[in-house]
Amino acid sequence: MDLSNKTPENIEYMIEEIKTKLRMASGAAMQASAFSVEQYEDIQDVYELVMKKSNLSISEVESLVLELGRLRRQS
Repeated sequence: MDLSNKTPENIEYMIEEIKTKLRMASGAAMQASAFSVEQYEDIQDVYELVMKKSNLSISEVESLVLELGRLRRQS
């Protein structure tokens, strides 16, 4: 997957992969459409961090979920 392009499709891919890796029980609440292309680099940073770790501690998962929450569009 070429993630060098800042597209909504790439954001959707990264969010889905993050949700899968974090085994998020509330994954339905984390919709890719809630994120802006303007935060692409931040989302990509979270994605890369999650993908390179084989295991994440509970505190790491909590921190990542908080960060994703911060990056979501404010309605």
